[in-house]
Amino acid sequence: MNIVNKSVMKAHPTYVSRFALLLSLIFLFTFTQAQTNSPFPQATKRILFLGNSITYAGSYVIDIESYLIAHYPKQSYEIINVGLPSETVSGLSEPNHADGRFPRPDLHERLDRVLAQTKPDVVFASYGMNDGISLPLDEARFRPYREGMKWLHTELEKTGAKRIIFLTPPVHDDKKLGTKGYNLTLDAYSNWLLAQRDSLKWEVADVHFPMTSYLDEKRKADPSFKLAKDGVHPNKIGHWLIAKSILQYLGENVANAPDALSTLSVNPRAEEIMSLVNQRQAIMKDAWLNATGHNRPEMRQGLPMSEARQKYDDIEKQIRTIIAETAPKR
Repeated sequence: MNIVNKSVMKAHPTYVSRFALLLSLIFLFTFTQAQTNSPFPQATKRILFLGNSITYAGSYVIDIESYLIAHYPKQSYEIINVGLPSETVSGLSEPNHADGRFPRPDLHERLDRVLAQTKPDVVFASYGMNDGISLPLDEARFRPYREGMKWLHTELEKTGAKRIIFLTPPVHDDKKLGTKGYNLTLDAYSNWLLAQRDSLKWEVADVHFPMTSYLDEKRKADPSFKLAKDGVHPNKIGHWLIAKSILQYLGENVANAPDALSTLSVNPRAEEIMSLVNQRQAIMKDAWLNATGHNRPEMRQGLPMSEARQKYDDIEKQIRTIIAETAPKR
């Protein structure tokens, strides 16, 4: 209070109460703005995640959805995960993929059905990890990836999506060479994708190089440190690094957050929200794959969409109840 002149306070006995009211109004306005603003265009309802097994695993999608619910409770987004394990956008497959049981699925085969049924307003797409077929950089493989990504962007533009955000592929950790093996191929794929920000005015969120830097830095202190036991599929920390890169790209202040839960402290029941989101995503990702169709065998059978929708709505009611009960009293 040293900034307030004591004689002014004495001359105006209501000064303090009015000043406190003004501060309260400023806080309320700021809080309301924080709850109603959004990193997505107005009227965004459906947000689609396309990708391979890393997207299908879905931890980074759950982290992002939980964050959006906690920080933007007035918004109501439907987050749709249609990641398909083994998939490429290049159409390539190694001769003995999955020990010869089936070739890699190709996004070209199912994209039309996915877009027709999901009708997304915003799309995130993550490809590249499978497209280089775990081999050194070669133009014969690199060209189909570039062509596939250009095709994908064109097809997504046709839907009228408000935002299309490509993700660079996650880090690859070779058993012997670390980030100096197949990851060098993904370096090239990532650099090309990032260059399209300028050349084609694409939106591209960089996941690859932050994850690579994080892994290399951790290895300095602990040479055995890993983000993925098999070198490909990230653990929970790895998925958070993907989510964090995306949220930072969207302008969210999460740079120093060690994990997803630490960013949800704005809601005292954040763990409940994340648990419900996890349950719902587990149901819906298989239901969406079942509804839209694909040609990859050995996948779980999803619920019929009508049944899955009922479960979605039930969980949404639980989430909205938590939000209502934890909303600040005004």
